[in-house]
Amino acid sequence: MTENLQIAVAAVRLYAESHPRPPHVTQAQAAEMLGLSRPTVRKLVLAGTLHLNACGLIPISDVDRALSSRSK
Repeated sequence: MTENLQIAVAAVRLYAESHPRPPHVTQAQAAEMLGLSRPTVRKLVLAGTLHLNACGLIPISDVDRALSSRSK
């Protein structure tokens, strides 16, 4: 590995360790993560593709699942 690549990998690792992902996100956050509008995220919730918890937040696992299904 080149020195620049090692520095970049170390920087990404440091960022990930100091900024853990939240277990749940708002609909607006999910929309931003998915590159969609809030109304589209709301439609995905109504369709059952994304789920809301008791506080009205979307589990990050649902967002990850939606992202991975789009890349296939």
